Amino acid sequence: MKTAVVHDWLNGMRGGEKVLEAILEVVPDPTIFTLFHVPGTVSKSIERFPIRVSALNRLPFSRTHYRHYLPFFPAAVEAFDLSGFDLVVSSSHCVAKGAMAPPGVPHLCYCHTPVRYAWDQFDAYFPPGTFLRPVKRALIGRLRDWDRATAARPTRYLANSTAVAERIRRHYGREAVVSAPPVDVEFFTPVPGPREDFLLAVGALVPYKRFDVAIEAAARVGRPLVLVGKGPERARLKAAATSSVEILMDRTPEELRDLYRRCSFFVQPGEEDFGIAAVEALSCGAPVVALGRGGVLDIVDEPGTGILVSEEGAEAFAGGIRRAAQETFDYTRLRERALKFRRARFVEDFRRQIEMIQR
Repeated sequence: MKTAVVHDWLNGMRGGEKVLEAILEVVPDPTIFTLFHVPGTVSKSIERFPIRVSALNRLPFSRTHYRHYLPFFPAAVEAFDLSGFDLVVSSSHCVAKGAMAPPGVPHLCYCHTPVRYAWDQFDAYFPPGTFLRPVKRALIGRLRDWDRATAARPTRYLANSTAVAERIRRHYGREAVVSAPPVDVEFFTPVPGPREDFLLAVGALVPYKRFDVAIEAAARVGRPLVLVGKGPERARLKAAATSSVEILMDRTPEELRDLYRRCSFFVQPGEEDFGIAAVEALSCGAPVVALGRGGVLDIVDEPGTGILVSEEGAEAFAGGIRRAAQETFDYTRLRERALKFRRARFVEDFRRQIEMIQR
């Protein structure tokens, strides 16, 4: 039995790639299909499998400016030849769910979210004043139409959170089973000792993460902020940062774990589809202060494991940090909350879904 695993792109290890690692453990004889692949940017446990790329991968600047080819993504994913495979699994936050399985072959889609910039966050990615914004709005409109028209292609959807399942219902008219992503709680563990005064934020430096809010909120409460990540927002965030903000790139897992273990609070100022980093933080004993929307509602129970901020903006978020500083957290409870997202649970769930879809 052979499995085609369709993943949007492979150019860094983020939450979606951690899910992909676990999926590849479960499915039989996988071959990966992806729009773009930059060798060496994802784990060896992914790159040990055959990887087939789209024609877009050969275009100029595809390593660094792949998003400029967005209008061609739907055609590229539809061009994948999946004949000869007995199962199709897509890991999708953009167009992977639109891959065309051969007739009679089941297609299980693990949906990280319907396309963010097509449905919910156009203004975050393309704020007023963006160059050629009306043209980009028209192109995104075409992508949204295609996304809706291809919603019936997967046989079954899995969603990474309750919030994403609701988006799938609203945008696609399909029901989804919630299966939270796997988190390596065996690696991300706490250590005894006092925590330090700094705040920690982790994630790709992209608009919807709202790390600008974290920078301003940290200044308002007078605490240092460590921001770990890289992406197109890096230059803008560095320009906004004070001397008490440190922006780090390319931390090893051990270095990241050390930051989780030492920070006073993990902060998440933007709405996340799920929030693997928040679970990693809890698993290391760090309380979470987060905007109370999206996938974090499946993770944080307030006030036991953190503080959920009800309003957007730096002042509201600073207020959440101040509230957290007044709480006494049971670090055993933080760890117990994280354990429900352990990798073994995800593998068991995913294996069960594959068995069900093949009946």
